[in-house]
Amino acid sequence: MAIISSNIGDNDFSFRRKELRLVDSKVIPEDKRNNNLNLARPTSLQGFIGQEQLKSSLRIAIDASIFRKEPLEHTLLYGQPGLGKTTLAFLIANEMNTKCKIATAPAIERPRDIVGLLLGLKEGEVLFIDEIHRLNKLTEELLYSAMEDFRLDLTMGSNRGARCRTINVPRFTLIGATTRLASISSPLRDRFGISQKIDFYKYDELKQIIVNFSRLINLNLDDEASYNLAKISRGTPRIALRLLRRVRDYAQVIKKTNEISVNLIKKALNFYQIDEKGLDSLDRQYLSFLNQNNNIPTGLDSIAAGLGDDSSMLEFVVEPYLIKIGFLTRTPRGRLLTASGKKYIDSKNDNF
Repeated sequence: MAIISSNIGDNDFSFRRKELRLVDSKVIPEDKRNNNLNLARPTSLQGFIGQEQLKSSLRIAIDASIFRKEPLEHTLLYGQPGLGKTTLAFLIANEMNTKCKIATAPAIERPRDIVGLLLGLKEGEVLFIDEIHRLNKLTEELLYSAMEDFRLDLTMGSNRGARCRTINVPRFTLIGATTRLASISSPLRDRFGISQKIDFYKYDELKQIIVNFSRLINLNLDDEASYNLAKISRGTPRIALRLLRRVRDYAQVIKKTNEISVNLIKKALNFYQIDEKGLDSLDRQYLSFLNQNNNIPTGLDSIAAGLGDDSSMLEFVVEPYLIKIGFLTRTPRGRLLTASGKKYIDSKNDNF
């Protein structure tokens, strides 16, 4: 049972509304300057490119919930950044014909924040919490009874003035998104009825995403150019669209054109120090650091200190793709370059 501070009255469950937004699930919230990106986002599961197995599973679960006239089971989406977890959360709400209240776990600092969120929900609505692995312990414990029994068990006040109170909340769907599944406690993880991993995208899927977005921003990419850009997008739509925007900047400012060829893409990415594998200067510095250690296993903290970077960022942003393309392996003793990784970094000019 969670304890709420005694300075909160029975009817006072205020929370920081500037951090927590109620939005229409048909409109993905973004910075107003990125209207083209909003238009590129799908409005239904059918329009979502890639992740076919995941979409099929969600489709069945959504249709079953609609048939039973029940909220969808609580859903956990996990995977690397930029793969579409937030977009999928809004599509689920849209498919359920309901609205979605969104928050990030770091913004839910106090128990009263999550209480306010839950009491502000309407029947059947979706509560989406991004970075859910970063919830504090008290907030997480409040969610247990809310997720299972749709009620809040609170202890109001303290010492002799303490009293218990149970508050019913509307039947809702919690969608959590995380890049660190292992960091979520087992009690919370087990309360999600649906748990789905979002994988890296295939080249053809990324190519279609690039083509669709290029039309919105008035760029003309030939077939080879769009596929070439897809191959260096690290299997991630967010990176693909970011690279496309940088290519657009280079094309319009340096070449004064909206016609994008393979040759122009190579020149633009070389300007931004991104190579044919999609690796940037930090990736190459990481590989070079390991290469200088003569194939001796190196700990992550040592690598972070050597590069002057954050170990968590290296572990969750840099390493996954290097492992995926076979350049890096993790061992109990530390990180090691593979033969492919050594061959790659040896072939690179120090003055790339």
